[in-house]
Amino acid sequence: MKFVLLHGPTWDAGAAGATLDAEEIERQAITALGPGAIDERPTVLLLDETLRRLLGPSGVRGAADAGASIVALGAPGESDMPADLPGAEVVSTFLTHPAGPRQLFAALKAGYREAATRVEAQRARAEIAARSKEISELTRIGVALSTERNYDVLLELILTQSRQITQSDGGSLYLVEGRDTPSPKLRFKLTQSDTLQSAGFVEFTMPLDHRSLAGYVCSTGEPLVIDDVYFLPPDVEYSFNRSFDERNDYRSKSMLTVPMKNHRDEVIGALQLINRRRDPDAKLTSPEVTEQQVIPISRRTVEIVTALAGQAAVSIENSLLYENIERLFEGFVTAAVTAIEQRDPTTFGHSGRVATMTVGLAEVVDRAGDGPYRHVNFNREQIKEIRYAGLLHDFGKVGVREQVLVKAKKLYPPDLALLKSRYAFIKRTAETEYHRKRADYLTAHGTEGYGQFLAELDQAHFEEIELLESFLKTVLTANEPSVLPEGSFEELLALAEKRFADIEGQEQAYLSDDEVRFLTIRKGSLDETERLEIESHVTHTYRFLLQIPWTKELSQIPLIAYGHHEKLDGRGYPRKVTAADIPIQTRMMTISDIFDALTAADRPYKRAVPLQRALDIMAAEVKEGMLDGELFKLFTDGKVFERLAG
Repeated sequence: MKFVLLHGPTWDAGAAGATLDAEEIERQAITALGPGAIDERPTVLLLDETLRRLLGPSGVRGAADAGASIVALGAPGESDMPADLPGAEVVSTFLTHPAGPRQLFAALKAGYREAATRVEAQRARAEIAARSKEISELTRIGVALSTERNYDVLLELILTQSRQITQSDGGSLYLVEGRDTPSPKLRFKLTQSDTLQSAGFVEFTMPLDHRSLAGYVCSTGEPLVIDDVYFLPPDVEYSFNRSFDERNDYRSKSMLTVPMKNHRDEVIGALQLINRRRDPDAKLTSPEVTEQQVIPISRRTVEIVTALAGQAAVSIENSLLYENIERLFEGFVTAAVTAIEQRDPTTFGHSGRVATMTVGLAEVVDRAGDGPYRHVNFNREQIKEIRYAGLLHDFGKVGVREQVLVKAKKLYPPDLALLKSRYAFIKRTAETEYHRKRADYLTAHGTEGYGQFLAELDQAHFEEIELLESFLKTVLTANEPSVLPEGSFEELLALAEKRFADIEGQEQAYLSDDEVRFLTIRKGSLDETERLEIESHVTHTYRFLLQIPWTKELSQIPLIAYGHHEKLDGRGYPRKVTAADIPIQTRMMTISDIFDALTAADRPYKRAVPLQRALDIMAAEVKEGMLDGELFKLFTDGKVFERLAG
């Protein structure tokens, strides 16, 4: 208990002390009531008239607010509490003048009880505030741990937050490997130190047994609290390896090692904290500083770190589970892409290349310092969303008939084979007719005039065969698809008008109407019906992707993939939407998709277009308002296509 007994020249304290002048009273008052003067001990402040005047009502109230119990002594003639005192809610006891020793003792005793109550209340409030702060801090850390999905960043965060909340200079994190195997190991995964920030660190494994501190904790599941690791009891199984300290001229002292247990109460690792400090910013640069700064691990600290270790264990397992789910989904995506490319081996690698270039273009856009997209940024999850959309943008091709999907020429192979058979039949018929006419002439006329007849017959036969060869050549040329609409088909249409007699003597055209329709396709190898069927792959893709329960971060994948054949001017497919309805992710994918379609290795239905020619074709589409000009500029200036070379 602490009593602050102050009195002035107007108060006759008798045996309480000598009479002091006003200046000395003021000095004592300042000393007694200054910062830190009223601490955890119950404090009773005895006020006489002079001290009351010096402190004033606000000073007296301040002392009471600081926790002191106020016992006021009245001046001669004061029968009631004077006006310069704040009131009964502040002053514990008021003694009228004169007051005897018994009254004074009783007042001080009552004041002490009140002061003790106030101190206990303050201590309780401080304890509640500290616990509230701890809970708030643990909650904040828990939220941070639960939202971090990068495994390595999560481990760093666990150790950093554990050191901060305990004011530890250093710490290490150990993880159990092969829990379900006969010989599990303990991996020294991570270390941190405020004092030794540049100290080298290499991961390594150690036996999971009782010889090391972390091994002991992981084996027993119980925490270890050590005030000084250099002075361990002689009968313990574990030991402390001083080699790190010796290499780095460091002194490890207080240490707390806590098991990290998951929700199944399984130990998945250990959290080790070294040298808890008085000053959280102090660097332990010498043994003297270490001795001054390092304090023992309190029981409350053990409780806090144990709770934090539990949160960390669950977060680590959740992170590993999330990574496993991601790997599983990556496997699914890979299988889906493989299924697409197995149906059309000639487009092998197309989906991966489109995804790579689209991600590359997104990163270029992210770094753009000017232009209309300078404020556009993509976070890690959005980049992942773009990549998955790129990989799966053509999955709907599984719903397209394979013969249409892999159609290399304008005519299907069986149709071309039939046409060639027709050509061979017409040619053989012409040759048969040639030989029949020769035999008929000889039968009817003998050799008379035969030479002249044969010369004329040979000339006619030669012209007929030449026409047939021209017919086949024209058909084979027309059967080749082109990248751009080009060519006229007058010669083909003229030949299509020619007739021949079939095996039954019925007159037939050299080319059927369907053959003429296919061979006069001006771009590509597909007629309108086939083109619509191919174009339906986009809708198939969209419907398929809608069936996947995407996370919120990946929810736009179906929409991004849906529009990769749309054009800004509305000439795309399948919805013919315009720029306002085409998100930037889709615009980027469209550019990548067209570039790869033009420049990919030779396919049966087209030749690869040189780089500059491909860029020229795409630049023409930009001028026509079909492609996003700013994105195309970023694509070319950033040489995004060079990523494929890596």
